Amino acid sequence: MKKTIVLFTALFACISFTNKLFAQEDLVRVYRWFIPEDKQYVTIAEGEFQDGQMLNWGWNDKTMLFSAYRNPGPGRVAINGWYNPVTRAHISVCEDEFTDDQMLKWGYTQKHLQFYALTRRGTNLVCVYRWLIDRHHDWITIPEEGDTDNYLKKGYSHKTYQYYGIARQPDAPIYDQL
Repeated sequence: MKKTIVLFTALFACISFTNKLFAQEDLVRVYRWFIPEDKQYVTIAEGEFQDGQMLNWGWNDKTMLFSAYRNPGPGRVAINGWYNPVTRAHISVCEDEFTDDQMLKWGYTQKHLQFYALTRRGTNLVCVYRWLIDRHHDWITIPEEGDTDNYLKKGYSHKTYQYYGIARQPDAPIYDQL
């Protein structure tokens, strides 16, 4: 009887640990990069480009914003990245926010899937907004916990709700310094 209980407990622990491990593998970190030459920001999912490529192209000031999902699932929406070669603006939009035809008419090209984000508020989630600065036609993605006063001073406005991201861990600022 004791062997059965020990075996059942060990099996349950292995299954629980494996499920948690698979859930973490589905997560992807989402970063914001800045390019001083164009005074533009871009939102990049981990693995979308290598850090060396971004640095070589002139991007810097890498900042982790939140985590999201690599794969589709219930309550998730696809986030696509677009690029406008005329204004050199990068934008990340939800799949149902604008049609592809609208984005193409506005001059955006190079649509690509970045990650999947949640559509409903829950525990350990952060609301993510997109802001616009008209003079550069630059978009920036900012989680609700971000330093919005700093961006207001720079002239950003047109705050628009996008989706929910998984909040950074409380010790994330420590790792940002490394």
